[in-house]
Amino acid sequence: MSQLKSDEIQLDNLTINWTGPSLDEGKMPALFYFALTGFESLTLDPFNQIVQFLHGKKIRIFSLTLPGHGEKLSPTKAIAFWAEEIKQGKKLIDEFIQDAKRAITHLESLELISKLCAAGLSRGGFIAAHLAAQDPRVDSLLCFAPMIDLAYMSEFDTLKNDPYVQKMHLSNLIDDLANRPVRFYVGNRDARVGTRNCFDFIEALTEKSFEKNRNLIPSELILKPSIGRDGHGTSPETFKDGAEWICKNLL
Repeated sequence: MSQLKSDEIQLDNLTINWTGPSLDEGKMPALFYFALTGFESLTLDPFNQIVQFLHGKKIRIFSLTLPGHGEKLSPTKAIAFWAEEIKQGKKLIDEFIQDAKRAITHLESLELISKLCAAGLSRGGFIAAHLAAQDPRVDSLLCFAPMIDLAYMSEFDTLKNDPYVQKMHLSNLIDDLANRPVRFYVGNRDARVGTRNCFDFIEALTEKSFEKNRNLIPSELILKPSIGRDGHGTSPETFKDGAEWICKNLL
């Protein structure tokens, strides 16, 4: 796998990183992908492997810098940063989602996107799910080893009962996600985000889809043998499989 280049679109104080076919080609399907900073999500191996597997497809890929990432910030301390910000009363998840929605609106105004998928890795999957739930312009959702519950993370040990932390649990998004394709990948023993958390979420989402439609929307959970620290890694084969799923939904 190799490193890719990315470009930028500026929207006030917001930087939208992007890669893919030239903007001169007009509207086309798009993926919003979240992992680290916007630049790293699109260019840094192995976090950008989904981007690499989509290289050459008629799909533009956009990204924004997640909270707790960027210059002088260590990605290994990002969740601790989230916990401290929330402890101080800041609604940083909501603020980020508003920025992401604003970015989508801007890209629409430039006539650069048509059908849209949101995707993310770990904390990026958590963000992608919140974006999809809050923005009906997102047609499908793909998550690799996503965080489900902030309170499950060790960094939030002292905030387990915080109302905002509880509100951010992905189970609160189920009603809004029950009408579109969703696919999760997770290791069969992911001790970081919790394999059981992912299973419970997809099971509840499937039941809600059936309750609302009596026609099952394809909500999927794919278990893979755990790799990496705490079983929280994602293999190239999994990213490749996810890229094929995106192509099926967008092209």
